Amino acid sequence: MDDVDTRLETAIDALLADRRDGASICPSEAARAVSSEGWRELMPAARAAAGRLAAAGAVEVTQRGEVVDVTTARGPVRVRRPRGSGRPLG
Repeated sequence: MDDVDTRLETAIDALLADRRDGASICPSEAARAVSSEGWRELMPAARAAAGRLAAAGAVEVTQRGEVVDVTTARGPVRVRRPRGSGRPLG
């Protein structure tokens, strides 16, 4: 894992910490937080960061409100804390 991957995971954590319980973010928000100019190029890495965090149980990746595997999901996804956790990643 490189610095960008770590920064994306940290951005996901920070963005979710700023949201109310149960709220979600788009991976593009994390990509924009890491690079406002080059965020589009970071989208695959942002989705991968969400996938790693989901595999660790720190977040859930959803599509149309249903939990999905980000590696097989096609189209837009959202990221949220697992239901009932309300906990930060660290």
